[in-house]
Amino acid sequence: MGKSREERRQNVIEVLNKARSMELQAIHQYMNQHYSLDDMDYGELAANMKLIAIDEMRHAEMLAERVKELGGEPTSELAGKIVKGQSAEEIFEHAAGEEDDAVDAYNQFLLVCRENGDSTSMKIFEQMIDEEQEHFNYFDSINEHISNLGKTFLAQKAGTSADTGGVSKSFINKGNA
Repeated sequence: MGKSREERRQNVIEVLNKARSMELQAIHQYMNQHYSLDDMDYGELAANMKLIAIDEMRHAEMLAERVKELGGEPTSELAGKIVKGQSAEEIFEHAAGEEDDAVDAYNQFLLVCRENGDSTSMKIFEQMIDEEQEHFNYFDSINEHISNLGKTFLAQKAGTSADTGGVSKSFINKGNA
């Protein structure tokens, strides 16, 4: 006899929450890196780090909403510690590794969803895998530029704008951005 519907649902909730804890950790990590890059006056790099953190916030929300739909409680735990005080050279290598790990884990989580008959959660992981792969490609590219061009590349980024375009919508600012 196969697993009950409730057992299958719990298996999916477990991987959704594992992914959510990874996303929550990424949000904190990338915002810390955003502040560091901005403080180092690498505005363009800081702006992109902030936008990627916002992507991760969207992922965390999608996961939480799906956990709630399945009758579970979304986790608020971070998957790991936040690494602080990194140099620009360290930030992008670290972030690329985080994204590479996420793509690998989410592919495994997608299989758990498939094995447990949850195509809706599979689609969430498919979307997240595509977006995490884009994040990886960006971080890996910047890391390569820093490795190959070093201070010359970073000098081109120094003094660039950290503006992420307009005002983001929030509770306080519900108006059109």
